[in-house]
Amino acid sequence: MHKPVAVIPCYNHPKTIGSMVDAVHAHGLEVVVVDDGSDAACAKVLDELAAAQGAGMVLLRLTHNQGKGGAMMAGLRHALSLGYTHALQIDADGQHEAADIPKFLAASAVQPDAVVCGVPVYDDSVPKARLYGRYATHVWVWINTLSLDITDSMCGFRVYPLEPVVKLFNQARLGRRMDFDSELLVRLHWRGLRIVNLPTRVRYPADGISHFQLVRDNVLISGMHARMLAGMLLRLPLLLWRKVAS
Repeated sequence: MHKPVAVIPCYNHPKTIGSMVDAVHAHGLEVVVVDDGSDAACAKVLDELAAAQGAGMVLLRLTHNQGKGGAMMAGLRHALSLGYTHALQIDADGQHEAADIPKFLAASAVQPDAVVCGVPVYDDSVPKARLYGRYATHVWVWINTLSLDITDSMCGFRVYPLEPVVKLFNQARLGRRMDFDSELLVRLHWRGLRIVNLPTRVRYPADGISHFQLVRDNVLISGMHARMLAGMLLRLPLLLWRKVAS
């Protein structure tokens, strides 16, 4: 069975969340929006949106900000409890190309045990510092998986099979902020899940809101890579055997 839902983490994106929910609904998906401790103004927008959308939108409210990873873990757990089998993760800020949703869902339906990951195709709006900084994470992910299977581990546009993802949440402690996306993919790869990479346009609106905190999040991401390296070394015989066997 392939029963997908969209999960959108939202932290103070009152201007874009409505259009993102509409864009997802246009492709026939119901939506779980996770209010990650937003301020009163955004919370009011979310309440009004949930009332207007009715059964097509579930609003899951966290009492305090937990970070993107914390919001996604709560949303994915909730999606599984509602009976969905797969979840499309998409950001609330309008960076991702919602027109690619059918392509991602189709790939997931063909390979329901795989994670379908977006590979960003940037336009000129991308901040160069962010673009170049991603390559360090790419290299560490390739080292920590002993493969090139994950083309881009930081894109927040992807489709997960929910059962193995939530099982991982129950068995391992993952980063709860901007370190979440990469760590989750590495750990799923260690567990043998196939990664399907699909190109998708990503844009950075001039008036967009970014919650990436340069010092804090880079420290968290660096710590995550160190933990993953230690984990890779512990799993080295298994990973090498898997490469030989494949």
